Amino acid sequence: MSNAKISIRFFNDQEVRAVWDEEKAKWWFSVLDIVGVLNGESDYSKVRNYWKYLKAKLKKENNQVVSVTTQLKLF
Repeated sequence: MSNAKISIRFFNDQEVRAVWDEEKAKWWFSVLDIVGVLNGESDYSKVRNYWKYLKAKLKKENNQVVSVTTQLKLF
């Protein structure tokens, strides 16, 4: 992702890491931050475990709402 601008956005007054991709004119958001905000959970380990569980459950149900991308380090 060249020409990317790292930023902090807010959702429900909570920080969400984001990257602006100039080439594609798109924002990319941290899934873990979004999941944490939506679940009201601030413990990163719990959020990460929940996301891991959810991805496995969706895969088992043959739902592919998640790309094969592993983790992108935002900062």
